[in-house]
Amino acid sequence: MKSTKLKQTLRQGGRVFGCMLSATASTRWAGALSGSTLDYVIIDTEHSSRDRTEIQTLCSMLRQVDITPVVRVPIPKKEWVAMALDAGAAGILVPYVETIEEVEAVTATARWHPMKGEYLMRAVRENKFPSSSSKKYLKDRHKGTFVILGIESEPAYNNLDAILDAGKPDGIFIGPNDMSTSLGVPNEYDNPVYLDVVADIIRRCEERGIPVMVHQQNIQDSATAIELGARFVLHSTDTGILQRAIKTEMNRLREISGVDVSSSKDGVAVV
Repeated sequence: MKSTKLKQTLRQGGRVFGCMLSATASTRWAGALSGSTLDYVIIDTEHSSRDRTEIQTLCSMLRQVDITPVVRVPIPKKEWVAMALDAGAAGILVPYVETIEEVEAVTATARWHPMKGEYLMRAVRENKFPSSSSKKYLKDRHKGTFVILGIESEPAYNNLDAILDAGKPDGIFIGPNDMSTSLGVPNEYDNPVYLDVVADIIRRCEERGIPVMVHQQNIQDSATAIELGARFVLHSTDTGILQRAIKTEMNRLREISGVDVSSSKDGVAVV
């Protein structure tokens, strides 16, 4: 799905579906991804080691198979946002934002790059540009670009309205591990303390027409996020999905062969 169509779908109240790329590097994955029904993928550079060349290669490959490339930058700094855009990202996911200063800098860069410095901050704070021609040029250049802000801590949750006002993001990201840990219930994704916060974030964002993604790792937890109203559906990772698919199919073949799957140990069937 092209980024302009993805943005339109979300603005009209629809859902889009994607996963996180934590290990994929080779462009030979293009064939598999093109038949995957993915609308978008997030190229992780926060927890995965990727250089700018690799990001550029993946963004180009994903665009060729009509999947919107989103880059999760390592930290909430405008310089990383600019580098991701230069590498070909259509969307930027900025993790763990908490302050208005962070929000202003990263959202301004996502929308008005390559404008920098004083002019950039004038644009975000005062809607002032060098000229109407400059504003039109930059707006046209980024018509398919979108920015997602990570609300991943209790301080960020407590500052949610101010963050939404300052950044006017195209989406909000909830990192379950970070958020649940910050709330004192690490990885307890069925804990009411965690679920109430997720539900409240989704409700308040939807009131503003802003879709939310919750990065859960299994079908049950992702289904819960959808039931709570998440429309920017982010499910699992390439490695997680591949591991489950291999395990499911290999165990099915063991069953067909008359092997007791329950007797398998470390992936090796005991005959």
